[in-house]
Amino acid sequence: MSESAKVWKGVFPAVTTKFTADDRLDIAEMERSFALQLDAGVHGIIVCGSLGEASTLEPDEKVDVLKTAIRVAKGRVPVLLTVVEGSTRRAQALAEAGAKAGAEGFMILPGVPYRSDARETMAHYRSVAKAGGLPVMIYNNPVSYGVDITPAMLGELAADPLFVAVKESSDDVRRVTQIFNAVGDRFQIFTGVDNLALESLAVGAVGWVAGLVCAFPAETVAIYELMRQGRLAEAVAIYRWFQPLLDLDVSSKLVQNIKLVEQLAAGSNDRCRAPRMSLVGDERARVEAIVAKALANRPKLPAAKLAAE
Repeated sequence: MSESAKVWKGVFPAVTTKFTADDRLDIAEMERSFALQLDAGVHGIIVCGSLGEASTLEPDEKVDVLKTAIRVAKGRVPVLLTVVEGSTRRAQALAEAGAKAGAEGFMILPGVPYRSDARETMAHYRSVAKAGGLPVMIYNNPVSYGVDITPAMLGELAADPLFVAVKESSDDVRRVTQIFNAVGDRFQIFTGVDNLALESLAVGAVGWVAGLVCAFPAETVAIYELMRQGRLAEAVAIYRWFQPLLDLDVSSKLVQNIKLVEQLAAGSNDRCRAPRMSLVGDERARVEAIVAKALANRPKLPAAKLAAE
């Protein structure tokens, strides 16, 4: 296991997957978008997650997106491949392919959409981790996927050194403290809910798997760095400005929402892969209004002070 995997922390964008007008991977736009994240100082990149429309991607496409991120990162930050498949067998195959393609690690989900019990869930994680042979971030999102990886289950998985981090997305900030109380600092705990990020960082999370970072990377990194330095008031000021945007991550249409924000704020596009379709009508107008207000009141960031510390 690489030494850097043991200290995963910071802002890890769950990047979106870009498509051309004829529904192919838009490699050039992904290269541009990923570079914007790195230029803003993110600490890692996670590809092909829920925000990356994993369920619509073919296995070879996932590897192509991974290779694109690795090429852009140039070893500066770890690049993780999300592994979410309906069967353990397919998840193992993807983990093997990802390891061969150069991933530094994986973010692994249960075998959705099936809602596995605790025994099945842990067997799935152990099997996929073994197949990939690389460090793993355990993704817990019982709200969306119906499988809760409890602190007690994490205590059992802690025996395997391949499991190094947890993306905690239960939508209950109390869970961060519960994990610490159950397993101490065995895992690097990341928050996975954008509009609970500051609260999670305040009680000990060391990382943020972020969504709106795709459009506002500098602000996301600033909040993390300010919290790391104990500068709560400055972080809160940015977070309060950010909150209406962060709420767009907590939605069944988070992909469409965030891709539209990327188009408006970062010069990208909002193309999705069917069955998802770009927002129209009142839904689109609502997001456009939120972005317009945010851009009109965009806070000045303490970039120089952050870089110096």
